[in-house]
Amino acid sequence: DNGTYGMGIMTVRDVKDLDELSRKTKNKMGTTKDGQPLSEVIIQEGVQTHERINDAVAEPVVYMMDRYVVGGFYRVHADRGIDENLNAPGASFVPLAFADSGRLPQPGVKPGSSGPNRFYMYGVIGRLAMLAASYELEATDPDAEVYD
Repeated sequence: DNGTYGMGIMTVRDVKDLDELSRKTKNKMGTTKDGQPLSEVIIQEGVQTHERINDAVAEPVVYMMDRYVVGGFYRVHADRGIDENLNAPGASFVPLAFADSGRLPQPGVKPGSSGPNRFYMYGVIGRLAMLAASYELEATDPDAEVYD
């Protein structure tokens, strides 16, 4: 939990995998960037991505300020699968285009015939994630005042 640059991350598909960790994996998970010891971990549920850019797995990343989406990019990795961490050496980054982000359905055009406005969709998901994170932080804040 101190900025790993993709280090100190492992994929676990079954809890039994934790009992069978090799010494090499345990050592890898014991330190992060610059050899800093790892003292806390985040357990995060992975979400498969089916997005692709030039046959490489891609995941959207959005930047937010307050509740507004202000930019983003696709993290792309040709050597990783749909359920693997793409934040690893070999990843590349492709901008999310703003050009058509305000596109609305056109009058007289068959519904669903135009391409989806993915930037809007990613923004909705980003705002929902931000809301969920704020509730989590509030619920787990050890310094929060308790009102009766």
